Amino acid sequence: MSLDRAVMMFAGLMVLVSVALTHWVHPAWMWLTVFVGLNLLQASITRFCPAAKLFGRLGMRPGRAFR
Repeated sequence: MSLDRAVMMFAGLMVLVSVALTHWVHPAWMWLTVFVGLNLLQASITRFCPAAKLFGRLGMRPGRAFR
């Protein structure tokens, strides 16, 4: 699995977890979804993603989006 796919999978998982927490725990968990969305927007503009840096340090091979 490439770094790009891992980052997209992690972001999707975080959105799904956030929606579940918002529904079953407390509406304030929606802010996690907002944070993930803003982070994706920022990463698409700046090509810097903290999750990509973390996965890169864990040894995932780089893809094309985050180098």
